Amino acid sequence: MRAMVLKQTGGPLVAEERPDPVPGPGEVVIRVGACGVCRTDLHVVDGELPQTLLPVIPGHEIVGRVAALGAGVSHLTMGERVGVGWLGRACGCCSYCEEGAENLCDAPVFTGCTRDGGFASHTVADARFVYPLGEEGEDIALAPLLCAGLIGWRTLKMAGEGRRIGLYGFGAAAHIIAQVARWQGREIYAFTRPGDMRAQDFARTLGAVYAGGSDAPAPEPLDAALIFAPAGELVPQALKAVRKGGRVVCGGIHMSDIPAFPYRWLWEERKILSVANLTRADAREFLAMAPQAGVTTHVTPYPLSEANRALDDLRGGRLEGAAVLVP
Repeated sequence: MRAMVLKQTGGPLVAEERPDPVPGPGEVVIRVGACGVCRTDLHVVDGELPQTLLPVIPGHEIVGRVAALGAGVSHLTMGERVGVGWLGRACGCCSYCEEGAENLCDAPVFTGCTRDGGFASHTVADARFVYPLGEEGEDIALAPLLCAGLIGWRTLKMAGEGRRIGLYGFGAAAHIIAQVARWQGREIYAFTRPGDMRAQDFARTLGAVYAGGSDAPAPEPLDAALIFAPAGELVPQALKAVRKGGRVVCGGIHMSDIPAFPYRWLWEERKILSVANLTRADAREFLAMAPQAGVTTHVTPYPLSEANRALDDLRGGRLEGAAVLVP
């Protein structure tokens, strides 16, 4: 198998040839058809997630086909198209798992972080955390749904039923969840890097009623603000933008420090929430709903060998939608 491997945080991914993997009990081998490049992959590469185990193959937006079945796996079939996301395994026995909050598991395994992921021609996954995808749609179009879509969906659900939704950072997650929110009948207000007219125009094509820089005040009081950019300074900005009782939901796994702000911006029962990972129930719910909502992903494909360029383009804000590696 071919793989792009992170050996040292802060360094480039290195191409390697490895023996084809063999599944253990309860596992499957997946021949990767496409793997999205997520901002979390940047956090892994840049050393911002201390749980990362090196060396590791990044990538957790995996679409592929079952190439081998481990002992005890009966609910998947050879050649079936499946997806794998960020949560690669949960213990099933801690208090959080027992309460149905496996996203907060005390002993989780994360794809592309604490176990090898999808920046490769093949990967191994726990069969319990693999999602059948059916045959509709292309692999590269489905890949961003496996994290950008899933985290976006959990973030939107935590925002409540409000009508006016602000999206801070208009990348892979926002461009997907904007479509879902519009399908639900909500108004979308997009906030991008100041001066990023390309991203603002892109947001308008997806139905945003407003698009402007994140340094500008919202034109209307927002019911909720979803922050996908890893910039802590956006939290006070979003708090100022939401109405009394409004919610600010931080959707990323890592964010720079939040600066101090006056208590009056939080007062009047405004709330700051964070999203941590996701559950299999989130995945099943979103993957069934996305076709009904008519979600279309905007992707830029890269060969597997150009994974470093894809990461650089993501870091530099040069993408419209999502980057996807194609082995």
